Amino acid sequence: MFAIRLRAACIAIAAIAVFALSVGAPLAQDRRQNEPGQFDFFVLSLSWSPSFCEASSERAVAPRPEQCGSRPYSFVVHGLWPQYERGFPEYCQVPAPKLSRDIVSSMLDLMPSPRLVFHGWQRHGTCSGLPPRAFFEAVRKARAVVKIPQQYLALGDPLTVTPDEVEDAFVKANPGLTRTGIAVSCDARRLKEVRICLTKDFKFQECAEVDRRACRRDQLTMPPVRSAEAAAR
Repeated sequence: MFAIRLRAACIAIAAIAVFALSVGAPLAQDRRQNEPGQFDFFVLSLSWSPSFCEASSERAVAPRPEQCGSRPYSFVVHGLWPQYERGFPEYCQVPAPKLSRDIVSSMLDLMPSPRLVFHGWQRHGTCSGLPPRAFFEAVRKARAVVKIPQQYLALGDPLTVTPDEVEDAFVKANPGLTRTGIAVSCDARRLKEVRICLTKDFKFQECAEVDRRACRRDQLTMPPVRSAEAAAR
């Protein structure tokens, strides 16, 4: 009887320990959680616009008209995301400080939808610790650091690629970038985004956790960049 009770007590203690670890790990990770300006590095997320527009059309979801119209967008800025070594902050100021119309308009060459600009500010920009204008200046600086591989600038036909091929192309085009500082994301069959890790002063850096979450599919499709003629059809 004593042995049975001892065994039950040990099981209970083990269960409590597991629970404590599962609760304690996020708490240890999140000591700075959602404190504006308290983060370790940035992730610049570049969305392959043709994939976004094609997926929106298939889901019968109204696409962003500015992004999925006649202009031939290829990689566009999805966002500049403050990150922790483990996890990330989000919505650090609710309600978020308002964006002026001129700031939104000034970003449409990189982020071709007002909704995308507002969302990027509310969810991620508020965690940067920067005022709106300074944050979007940081977005522009981060984007200027990254060179898009030549073969993806004006893709006229669908292209089948592997995640490794895309990462290698970006590494080759960007001296200082390594394979552990970039991650490709995907849906069931398409390349969605390329995510590149940058220090707070916009230098390439490695980011093991971001890299671990990369797409592991064998092959992906990159739909072609839309032409004005195709958009009209």
